[in-house]
Amino acid sequence: MYYVVTIATLITMGMALARALRGPTIFDRLLAANMFGTKTVLLLAVIAFFYGRPDFVDLALAYALINFIGVIAVLEFSRARSSEDAHEEQK
Repeated sequence: MYYVVTIATLITMGMALARALRGPTIFDRLLAANMFGTKTVLLLAVIAFFYGRPDFVDLALAYALINFIGVIAVLEFSRARSSEDAHEEQK
């Protein structure tokens, strides 16, 4: 049963990675990268349960926090950059 979950998670991670590489907009790519990070957290949790290693759950939680902060940082950067571009166009 856990093999099926692991394989399904890896397949969806591959699909998210493909979307992140060829997304038409920056927001599509960012959403796909966020989904890849979320699936990584899920995969770490499944591996922790499968091998009986509860310390992997701590790693998964740390990775989830890093993923969240990273997405917020990239969104803030893209918002600031787009507002700078809008100010330059008005001049």
